[in-house]
Amino acid sequence: MGSIDISNFKQKPKKTNEGSKTGILDFLNRDIAFGDGQLPDKKKEAFYNELGTLTRSGIDIKTALDLTSSSYTKPKDVELFKSIREAVVAGKSLSETLKDQDKFSSYEYYSVRIGEETGRLGEVLNELAKYFKSKIQQRRKIIGAITYPALVLSTSFAAIFFMIKFVVPMFADVFKRFGGKLPYLTALIVSFSDWFDKYIYVMLFGIVALIVSYLISRKQPWFQRVSAKVILRIPLAGDIVKKVYLARFANTMRLLTGTNTPLLHALGMVKQMIVFYPIVESLTQAEKDILHGSSLSETLAKHDFYPVKFIQMIKIAEEVNKLEYFFEQLSTQYTEEVEYKTNAISGLLEPLIIIFLGLAVGVILIAMYLPMFQMSNSF
Repeated sequence: MGSIDISNFKQKPKKTNEGSKTGILDFLNRDIAFGDGQLPDKKKEAFYNELGTLTRSGIDIKTALDLTSSSYTKPKDVELFKSIREAVVAGKSLSETLKDQDKFSSYEYYSVRIGEETGRLGEVLNELAKYFKSKIQQRRKIIGAITYPALVLSTSFAAIFFMIKFVVPMFADVFKRFGGKLPYLTALIVSFSDWFDKYIYVMLFGIVALIVSYLISRKQPWFQRVSAKVILRIPLAGDIVKKVYLARFANTMRLLTGTNTPLLHALGMVKQMIVFYPIVESLTQAEKDILHGSSLSETLAKHDFYPVKFIQMIKIAEEVNKLEYFFEQLSTQYTEEVEYKTNAISGLLEPLIIIFLGLAVGVILIAMYLPMFQMSNSF
């Protein structure tokens, strides 16, 4: 089956803020869309799965949309899918209808368009459903692995904050009434409590300033470049984030190569779906190099972000003309590695955080009771 030239398909400007999908936020990419206007991945997966199954069963697209839209009960969802159905009934193609909606990405529009042009709409819809299902599962496993350690760590900091802010000052007032020299550990904790109470509002202001600076700068290329470098250099976490993006890159390319999308257009769509600076930078360069005769493996090999094994697999895929198969293998491999590492780190962090909490609380309590022991020994 020949490839389809979609270079003449103009992308409609989106009202969504794709720049917000960077760094850790894009790594987690929650089911609920925060301010980007996109339909949550979970609903996209259900929509494409049901619509793809119906169309592959021989049901025409209008009837399939009727059946699909009837399964939604929330007013916003009902309105959205009703407008999609009405537009298709009025004569628009499904891809053009999705393009007119702010709830879907240009990546989905191009994929559906290719499915319509090739007569493989049902297959493409099912592939989109698999893509979003895989994305959701990966995200949930990662979040599931870090939820308990994050909860314990938050509780630890809350307990320490409460003791430093409220408990220590109470003891400090009692010690001042009795007078005398405090033990070194007690004096250190009391001094830290006084400093914390004095500068707590300055620290809160600094945190708010950092958040505001992030919101203002997150779409700037320099910020995306710097934040990506910082994230990738974090021990353990940087390696996991890198493999998450490699898995997502491979999975996206698997879908596109499976629908005979021209390589250059596939790379352009991947940049729209995975807004992570090292990938965007490398694919921008790859588009130029491929136009001058280079292969995908050759141009990606120029960037340190891609492991040698990743490049070798792509090179073999190009030689045997099985890009879809090898991208699927790479996606599966890196997804499994991410799951294994997050579970391992989660299992390691849980006892360490509990030990940290016990030590911190214990040190504070000992520091507070030391003067009392000294006073009791003096009698």
